[in-house]
Amino acid sequence: MAALPHWARPASQHRPLPALLSHGVRAVLFAALPCVAGGLLVAAAMVDRPRVAAGFTILACLLLLATIGAAWWLSARLAESEKRGHAIFERAGISLWREDWTAVGKAVIALKQAGIHDMRAHFTAEPDLARALRRQVIIRDVNAFTVQMMGAADKQAFLGTLDRILPDTDHTFIQWIIAFANGEPYYRSEAHITRPDGSVADTLFVAELPGNLDGFRDIIVTAMDITEFKAAQARLVAAETEIARASRVTTIGALAATIAHEVNSPLSAIVTNAEAGLRWLRRPIPNLIEAEAAITGVIADATRARDVVARTRSFLGNSPRRSAAIDLADAARNAILLVERELRTLGASVHFDADEDVPHVLADPIQIQQVLVNLMINGAQAMADLAQPRDLTITIARDRDDVRVDVRDRGVGIEADHLPRIFDLFYTTRPGGLGMGLAICRNCVEAHGGRLWVNTTAGAGAVFHFSLPISPHV
Repeated sequence: MAALPHWARPASQHRPLPALLSHGVRAVLFAALPCVAGGLLVAAAMVDRPRVAAGFTILACLLLLATIGAAWWLSARLAESEKRGHAIFERAGISLWREDWTAVGKAVIALKQAGIHDMRAHFTAEPDLARALRRQVIIRDVNAFTVQMMGAADKQAFLGTLDRILPDTDHTFIQWIIAFANGEPYYRSEAHITRPDGSVADTLFVAELPGNLDGFRDIIVTAMDITEFKAAQARLVAAETEIARASRVTTIGALAATIAHEVNSPLSAIVTNAEAGLRWLRRPIPNLIEAEAAITGVIADATRARDVVARTRSFLGNSPRRSAAIDLADAARNAILLVERELRTLGASVHFDADEDVPHVLADPIQIQQVLVNLMINGAQAMADLAQPRDLTITIARDRDDVRVDVRDRGVGIEADHLPRIFDLFYTTRPGGLGMGLAICRNCVEAHGGRLWVNTTAGAGAVFHFSLPISPHV
């Protein structure tokens, strides 16, 4: 049986001894004092001596008054503490949420007891189970700053189940479950939530995770709106992309001019020498020596033109790669972050799972990241016209001497007559597509000693697989 997280153990196993003693003493006192008082009253009734009976009665009354006073004092302290805590909650200058995750805590315990310890793999394979759990998380309260930050009329816009504000395209819910299962003390991440007006807000949130199962009833989540920051990041990336594109256009223009200049020169010389050779051969008495010299010039100039083309191909296709031993799981997580906004726009829900201790592969991290980005965007676009949910699943596992990556979508699949040419350059089935992405992906994977292929089922989506050899330095 899988080990339970510390918060799932009985309270006596994780509550500090001083706390146990303190609670025990209070319980004994509140139970014993009324009993002692009652015993004194009984004794007073049975004693024949009036003074002794009166003393017992007075003592019993004092004990009862002390018990009532202590109870009143503790109640007042508790009410004051709750009032102070509520005031802090409401007046805090940051967004605070009170959420009930009891159903998730119980689900984690049940899965652990059933022998399931890899929560990521379990919910990646069964995404509908995660959706069902998300509907059982209850938002109990939010503070005034949250209402203001989210542009809501009142708190009622947020109270209720978590799935009202956490869209299916958000992939942090599984991370919560994993953090609970691992017994982590804190969890922090970025998420996007739905505002009351239907717009989406990017948030950075932090929560102290509970130390016992009772704590799941009232988890305090701190949130910060980072929508403008993320938008600024996106604008910066767009600007950098545009600069890079302009640089490529300039480079291509300069390269084209250089190639034209260098190739035109030997081509002109070839024509000149060929014409001269013909003239020498067509003379009444052919001058073979001059004709031979002209033909030799043709050969030399043709060789020079060939070398220009060879250098160009070397520059464009065989430039040295910055290869290193990389973790494909980390590369996939970074790729997901890079295209998170695009996937969200397309309504795709990303589910990611990687086996533990997947070996590293020797590859250029930037090129492999671009392969992953291309395959994810293609998968999300293939589901863009379908109803929700649009699940995009990425799995990474060892396959003998390779590491294999699978990118699965739930689109309509690829028609059989398109499959033979799906990786051909300039071949595309999408209106407006260039037909270069998959061809570039295949060339990149094959340049690293791997392979890229696809399996598809009509109406049930496609799975793109690529494998890379394990790094010999592992």
